[in-house]
Amino acid sequence: MNIDELLHRALQREALSVEEGVFLFENASTAELMYVGNKLRQQHVPNDVVTWIIDRNSNTTNVCIANCKFCNFYRRPGHGESYITSIEEYKQKIDELFRYGGRQLLLQGGHHPDLGLSFYVDLFRQLKELYPELKLHALGPPEIAHIAKLESMPHYDVLVALKEAGLDSLPGAGAEILSDRVRRLISKGKCGGQEWLDIMHAAHRADLTTSATMMFGHIETNEERIDHLVRIREVQAKKPEGATGFIAFIPWPFQDEDTILKRIKRARNTCTGDEYVRMIAMSRIMLPNVTNIQASWLTVGKQVAQMCLHAGANDFGSIMIEENVVSAAGARFRFTADGIQEAIREAGFRPQLRTQEYEYRDLPEDMVNQELDRKAMIVD
Repeated sequence: MNIDELLHRALQREALSVEEGVFLFENASTAELMYVGNKLRQQHVPNDVVTWIIDRNSNTTNVCIANCKFCNFYRRPGHGESYITSIEEYKQKIDELFRYGGRQLLLQGGHHPDLGLSFYVDLFRQLKELYPELKLHALGPPEIAHIAKLESMPHYDVLVALKEAGLDSLPGAGAEILSDRVRRLISKGKCGGQEWLDIMHAAHRADLTTSATMMFGHIETNEERIDHLVRIREVQAKKPEGATGFIAFIPWPFQDEDTILKRIKRARNTCTGDEYVRMIAMSRIMLPNVTNIQASWLTVGKQVAQMCLHAGANDFGSIMIEENVVSAAGARFRFTADGIQEAIREAGFRPQLRTQEYEYRDLPEDMVNQELDRKAMIVD
C-alpha cells in the first residue's frame, strides 16, 4: 500500500477498507492526516463556521445492571445512592435550561430492571406536554436494547413508540468499540456491537436522526478502531432515501480515573493530544458519508480540541450544563457560552449556535449569561 495513493483516494471520498485505514493511521504523518481531514471537512462544510449547542445532560436513573467496567456513575438496584429523577426535578432542570438559552435535553440513564417502555413513553409525553418546545435527544442503543428485551418487542417498534411519545433524536451512546471481543471485556452487560448497529439502522428506518460515538484508548487495537468506523459507514450507507441517519460522529478517549477497567484490566488512558487529532482526521477520512465530526473538548481540553478544527472537525459540541457520567471518570474541562465561542474564534473560525439537527439558531437575547457561566464552571 502507498500513503499518497490512499490519501488521494480519501480526498475523492472513496470508502477505504479497514486494512487501508490501519495502514494510514500507523504510517501517515500527523500533518498529512490533518491536511486531508481538513480538505474533506471543507467539502462537507464549505465555510469557516464551527457549530456548538446549549443543552443539558440529565439522567433518568443511575440504577444499572450492565456493570460496565469504565463507569463510575451507576449504582446497583437497592443501593442507598440510587435514584429515579422525578417530574418536579425535571421541571427545575428544564426551566433552568430554558433560562440559559437551551432547548434540548440529552436524557440518558442506566439499565434499570424495572423501567420498561411505558415508563419512558409516559415520561416523554409528560415532558412534551409541559414543554412543547423541548427537544428530546434521549436514550441510546443499549437502552433501546434493554427496553426491547424487557418488553419482548422488536427494536423498531420500541423506537416508533418512543418517537410518537416525543423522542426527537437518538444519541450514539454506548458504542464504545463495536468489537465484541472488546465489549465482552469492558461492557458485557450491554448489547453487542451488531445489535447496536441494528438499532441504529432501525432508528433510521423510523426517520429518527442519530449520532454515533467511539470511546477509544483502553484495550482495543488499531484495527478494532478502524473497523468501528467502517461499520458505522456501512450502516449510514443503508439508511432510507431522505433520512438523515448519522448526523454526526463524536470520538473521545477513555477516561480512566478510579474505574474498574483501570484497576482490573490495567487499562490506562494513554491517548496523547497528537493521537486524538489523528483519530479526528481518520474519522473524517473513513466516514465520507457523515457530514459532521465533533471534537470532544470535555475529554481533551481546549487546545487539543482547537487543533482538531484544522484536522477535520467542524463542531465543538455542547457547553455541558450538566454532565455526570464522563465527569465521574475524570473529565475536568469546562466551558461557558462565551468561553466556547472565544475558543472557536481563537482557532480561526466563526462560532454558530445550532440545534441537534445542525440548523443554525440565533443566540437568545434573554439568555442568562451570568448564571450560565457560574453553572457551567462547576469543578468536580
